[in-house]
Amino acid sequence: MRFTLLDRIVEVDPGKSITAVKAVSLSEEYLADHFPRFPVLPGVFMLEAMTQAAAWTIRLGEDFANSIVVLRTARNVKYGDFVEPGKVLTVHAEVLSQDAHRTKVKASGMVGERTSLTARLELERYNLADKRPYGDAMDVRVRSEMRRLWTVLNPEKRGSAALGRTVYGVNSEISSSPGVV
Repeated sequence: MRFTLLDRIVEVDPGKSITAVKAVSLSEEYLADHFPRFPVLPGVFMLEAMTQAAAWTIRLGEDFANSIVVLRTARNVKYGDFVEPGKVLTVHAEVLSQDAHRTKVKASGMVGERTSLTARLELERYNLADKRPYGDAMDVRVRSEMRRLWTVLNPEKRGSAALGRTVYGVNSEISSSPGVV
């Protein structure tokens, strides 16, 4: 199972930085267990949302050249505040450095003006064809799925504009945010 923990991309400078949002709804199943009388977005999901945002700026910066972008390490992870149902977590990730296969990122998650999470992430990117025979067919399939998901996360306002620094309007009300894919 794959969780998409971003609802919308707010701003992106491909290969450099990204801002995305995750609206937390009481109807999300995991909240029944985390925690029944005090439901909050699990910290690992907050970290995953930051990783997913960072992966998007990497994918867009290299025009989906690598099918796989995964978290290699998370360092200096600091949690500051809970994210409860009805709140919107705004995630920002900025690329610090990059080589042929790894990207270092500084990331944060905020609810309003309050910091919920900060971390330094290292993501690794590669193609399945580099690691296994016949992986090229899976690379094509994964890239296609990522491009499809990008069209969902990317608001209509983007239209057919060329990739570049793009800013999208954000309404922090949950009622106006799209559902989780």
